[in-house]
Amino acid sequence: MLQPKLFMLMLGGKPPGRNTEQHDMFFGIGETIKDLVPAIKAFWPEAKANLHIDAWREVNHIPGYEISVVPRAAADETEDITIKLFFINLGGYKPGEFDELHYKMLVVAKSMGEASTVARKSAFYKHTGFKGAASHIDDKYGVDVDDLQLVKDMLPEAVKQEYSLLLTPTDEVTEDEIHLGYFQLHKLDYRF
Repeated sequence: MLQPKLFMLMLGGKPPGRNTEQHDMFFGIGETIKDLVPAIKAFWPEAKANLHIDAWREVNHIPGYEISVVPRAAADETEDITIKLFFINLGGYKPGEFDELHYKMLVVAKSMGEASTVARKSAFYKHTGFKGAASHIDDKYGVDVDDLQLVKDMLPEAVKQEYSLLLTPTDEVTEDEIHLGYFQLHKLDYRF
């Protein structure tokens, strides 16, 4: 049996009545990405047959931390509740581009305020937006964010009951591999 892993996926689909492809983020825990297919379909049933994955990563490292999945009971004994894993979706604009650009990031921090401070230091935050088209400001966090959420809250309910995320400080500088492309759910195999 393989070790369960945390996966971060950007799903794409064109639900009925929409003119363009839509996207949403999905976090799940499984031994392989294929294990997530039933939960993905339950998460976004409106997208039906054209639901697919446009980007994904196995989440093992965030700068300064190793991320692992543990049974929930084990986490109750070892979990450091002072640090949390946040998902941040920054929105921004560039002159002449008819679009809102987005940058998705994972941050380990003690609070949403601390996570937003990290986001404000990102290159995306510093280089998108301009006079008259600044990204929308969220008064609560004081940063241009579309979304700022705890990853554990974004997991499917059944997964939250079974697993927890363990964040372990590390000096190791490793980046997770990011997979980009058009991945159809029915063609996923175990090589991922």
